[in-house]
Amino acid sequence: MGLFAFLPDCLLPWFRQNARALPWRESRDPYRVWVSEIMLQQTRVEAVMGYYARFLDAFPTVQALAAADEDQLFKLWEGLGYYSRARNLQKAARVIAGRGCFPDTFDEVRALPGVGPYTAGAICSICFGLPTPAVDGNVLRVTARVLNDSTPVDLPAFKTMVTKELAAVYPAGQCGDFTQSLMELGATVCTPRSPKCGDCPLCASCAAYAAGTQAKLPVKTPKKEKRLVQKTVFLLWYGEEMALLRRADDGLLAGMWSFPNVDTPLDAAAAMTYAAKLGVQPVSLIGQTHRAHIFTHIRWEMDAYTILCGAKPDTFVWRTLQQIRDDYALPTAFRIFLEDTQF
Repeated sequence: MGLFAFLPDCLLPWFRQNARALPWRESRDPYRVWVSEIMLQQTRVEAVMGYYARFLDAFPTVQALAAADEDQLFKLWEGLGYYSRARNLQKAARVIAGRGCFPDTFDEVRALPGVGPYTAGAICSICFGLPTPAVDGNVLRVTARVLNDSTPVDLPAFKTMVTKELAAVYPAGQCGDFTQSLMELGATVCTPRSPKCGDCPLCASCAAYAAGTQAKLPVKTPKKEKRLVQKTVFLLWYGEEMALLRRADDGLLAGMWSFPNVDTPLDAAAAMTYAAKLGVQPVSLIGQTHRAHIFTHIRWEMDAYTILCGAKPDTFVWRTLQQIRDDYALPTAFRIFLEDTQF
């Protein structure tokens, strides 16, 4: 008997009675499940719901996604963050469209751009009934508590052990439900803070609950301090139009639209001098604001200067505020400046 042999009998009846009605659970279509799993990475379920519906309205098939205009794709993704996910979705869609069907083995799904072991495990178990665990933070938390194991869950060895032990107990014919039952338990009951142990179908078998240590688990290795980048952002106006530029095709926020910016902190006088070098003939500085944005490993501290300009060089794209809001995908790091009261 494995460490988790009791899980299917406990979780499957509970899941069938308590599963949330989520739009991506209405179909076993691998395209729809795949899109949902990519969107749900680093993003709350509540935030994804609207994006998911709009995305599938625009791109109802993998062929439609493969042929999509990148600007339209990014605009539909605007606000979800981690834009490399959208780019990899389209890369993978082109691979799938080229082969004529969605791959149906773990190794083939895993080989798609942007698909890791978790996503491949979820797709293959939910859509194809394979015994392939989808081990994410929720599942690691549940299993660490069930075992009362204080091993840091972000260590590869712990994840490998959990994946192997879970794969051994997947119930034939119910693999998809078993995967989703583990996800559901971690998301709704065995939560990071204040787990609802009284509502948990695993309560009687949970070693952490028996020991009273559930609030102390899981253990994680200490996070590294985020790298600080001090930026200056230029909100350049010529009449009713603002300057935009497309970022380089590599690095952070690759290929996205942004406001002109430099990775250097500048005071007001230096900002006006720099704006002159951009060829916009700065006329007056009419506003200054500060914003911060946090990425996974980086923190941007941004001073932004609103400058009226006497020229609009074609080194930038110039658009009205309404056009920017309607037609251009700005990452949140830059979109936050549109919310400033100066505008």
